[in-house]
Amino acid sequence: MEMIPTLIIVAVVLLLIFSAFVSIQQGTIAVVTVFGKYSRILTPGLNFKIPLIEMISSRISIQNRSVELEFQAVTVDQANVYFKAMLLYSVLDQNEETIKNVAFKFVDERNLMQALIRTVEGSIRAFVATKRQADVLILRRDIVDHVKEQLDQILETWGYHLQDLQLNDITFDDVIMKSMSQVVASNNLKAAAENEGQALLITKTKAAEAEGNAIKISAEAERSAAQLRGQGIALFREEVAKGMSVAAKEMKEADMDTSVILFTMWTEAIKHFSENSKGNVIFLDGSADNMQRTMKEMMALNTLSAQGNTKDTKSK
Repeated sequence: MEMIPTLIIVAVVLLLIFSAFVSIQQGTIAVVTVFGKYSRILTPGLNFKIPLIEMISSRISIQNRSVELEFQAVTVDQANVYFKAMLLYSVLDQNEETIKNVAFKFVDERNLMQALIRTVEGSIRAFVATKRQADVLILRRDIVDHVKEQLDQILETWGYHLQDLQLNDITFDDVIMKSMSQVVASNNLKAAAENEGQALLITKTKAAEAEGNAIKISAEAERSAAQLRGQGIALFREEVAKGMSVAAKEMKEADMDTSVILFTMWTEAIKHFSENSKGNVIFLDGSADNMQRTMKEMMALNTLSAQGNTKDTKSK
C-alpha cells in the first residue's frame, strides 16, 4: 500500500518534467503567459517552460497567408465596378513587440480577417469613387499602390505587413461591358478602314507611277524608233541618189539619154505599187499627152540633178 503514493508522486514528477519541455514548429512563434499575463515568446525548436505556471497562450504563424476578396465599388460617374482580388499578407517581423500586437490586438483570427478585408475594400472604394468608369481599367497598378500606401501604417500597428494585392478581375454591369465592346469594335473598324484607305492610296499611287513610267518608256522607245526610221530613210535616199548619180554618169559616158533612168524608176514604182498595195486597181493616165508631160517632168528633174552634180564638182 505504501508503494502506491510513491508511484503517484513519481508519475506526477515525470509528467511535470515532460510538460516543462515544449516543441515549436518552424515558421511558428509561441506566446507564453503567466496567470493570463504576457510573459515571453518561444522560438522554433525545443523550449523550456515552468510547469503549471507558464502557459502557451497562442501559436502564431509567421508564414505568408492569402485571402480572396470579392466586392463592389462605385465610380464618380455612378458606374458599378466589381473586383476580384487576392490579398497576400504576413506578420511584420519576429520582434517581441510585433508578436504581442499580433497575439492581443484582436479577439481571434476571424475578427482580424474581417477588419483586414473591410479595410482593403474601403481603401479601394474610396479611390475608385474619385475616378471615372473609363479610367478604372488603366489604373490597376495605381489602385494597388494606393491601397498599400494606405494600409501599411494601419497593418503595422496590428503587427502585419501587406505583401501584395492582386486585382485578378475588374468587371462592370452588362450594359457597360457591351457598350465598351462596341466602342472597341468601332475603333477597330475605324483603324481597319484607315489602314485600308492608306493601302488603297499607296496601291493607286504605285499604279499611277508605274503607268507613268510605262508611258515614259514607251515614248522614249517610240522616239528612238522614229529617229532610227528617219535615219534609215535618209540612208536609203542617200544610197538611191548615189546609185542614180553613178548610173547617169555611166550613161552619159556611153552617150545615152539619162532620162531613161527616170522612166525606169517610174515604171519600177508602178510595179512596186501593184505588187504591194492592197487594192485591185491602179488608175493611170496612159494618154500620149500625159506620157509626154511625165517625161518632160522627169527630164527636168534629171537636168536639175545634173546641175547639182556640176556644182559639187566645181566646189571640190
